[in-house]
Amino acid sequence: MGRWFEEAVFYHMYPIGMTGAPRRNEGTEVVHRFDKLMEWLPYIASLGCTAIYIGPLFESTSHGYDTRDYKLVDRRLGDNDDFRNFVKKAHALDIKVVVDGVFNHTGREFFAFQDIQKNRERSPYCCWYKGINFGWNSPYNDGFGYEAWRNCFELANLNLWEPQVRNYLLDVIGFWIDEFDIDGIRLDCADCLEFSFMEDMRRFTNEKKADFWLMGEVIHGDYSRYVKPHMLDSVTNYELHKGLYSGHNDHNYFEIAHTIRREFDQNGGIYRGMKLYSFVDNHDVDRIASKLKVPGHIYPVHTLLFTLPGIPSIYYGSEWGIQGRKEGGNDDPLRPEIDLKEALKDVPDPELLAWIRTLGKIRKENPAIADGRYQELLLTNRQYAFARISGEEGVVVAVNNDEKDAQLRIRVPGAGKVYKDLISGEEVQEDNGALCVSLKPNESLILSFE
Repeated sequence: MGRWFEEAVFYHMYPIGMTGAPRRNEGTEVVHRFDKLMEWLPYIASLGCTAIYIGPLFESTSHGYDTRDYKLVDRRLGDNDDFRNFVKKAHALDIKVVVDGVFNHTGREFFAFQDIQKNRERSPYCCWYKGINFGWNSPYNDGFGYEAWRNCFELANLNLWEPQVRNYLLDVIGFWIDEFDIDGIRLDCADCLEFSFMEDMRRFTNEKKADFWLMGEVIHGDYSRYVKPHMLDSVTNYELHKGLYSGHNDHNYFEIAHTIRREFDQNGGIYRGMKLYSFVDNHDVDRIASKLKVPGHIYPVHTLLFTLPGIPSIYYGSEWGIQGRKEGGNDDPLRPEIDLKEALKDVPDPELLAWIRTLGKIRKENPAIADGRYQELLLTNRQYAFARISGEEGVVVAVNNDEKDAQLRIRVPGAGKVYKDLISGEEVQEDNGALCVSLKPNESLILSFE
């Protein structure tokens, strides 16, 4: 058995959106919305998910990434006790909890930034931010300039070379572990963080909690620069994310297979041995159901999400096939309010929900899917088959993105095995070193063997 996160299936919750909280934090009152989030926990467990990534949670001004207070749960969601109870209930259901760590920047209402606004050059916090310059001005007319994340001046970049800042943020991480017993942190904008700061985090969390998961949001670049024993356990696999939808939209399984070969091939994959975080959508990108040109492709897409190398993640509501596209710079359509009880009465795609439950069950009952080596068995533009092999046993997965039935002859990963269809329960006979099967449009086949 590997570490918990290497075998996990994640459920991704964006709480400000899910609960219908105001998009701006104007009030002074705490509004307790965690009861709505608690309702999701048994449902999440029923999907076969074993971990939750929830965030952002820090007290903030708008979307959650403009932090005001790192040690308070956002008052639009509730208070610290509410979140403490949420984690306890999740743990009672054997679900781990991972939160967003927004450590590259703060909001303008964070105490250190406000002290600079008030005391200018006399502020002891001038060294906490990058590019503070009292000869410049900001778009907010502060009378000084500062470096902002992607020139979004509501997000002021912290100076992570400053020891006081590092110590403060490590103290914040320790606070969330001690107070709430969280199991990991997803590092927002990890590609902007100093490597030595991530190394400090690794040392600190190793001492605080065994198997604490550090996962970084990295969009472009070489993921192996981040995933190291002394740094991060995982990063977001945006390269595979792109392949999963465009490989279907273009009827081109070569794109997906090439990505997997490049990343995880045993004899030269640049990320072999790493467990990257896989997803088909999240709170920053259009919903998968809105991106696919052929609606039925949503089935093989999720089959591949659950069975290819990686740690799969489902973004809330996408397991029902809900739609959502960005509107310019507005992410709200990706982050809708959902009343779970009402939603489950009229699920847009109940067959997809049932299929994802099946995939969760199959993954749990067949450890080779999470741990086994990958072996490609068949590849055309429209059909793709591979094995995940652990010792003498494993699974064979085949998918069809065509609009018509496909007859497949899949070479077997090992001779003399017994192959069992994990959907129908029937045995599939080997024929001269191959499995001869038929797949309907958008159908998946998953066989176990031993």
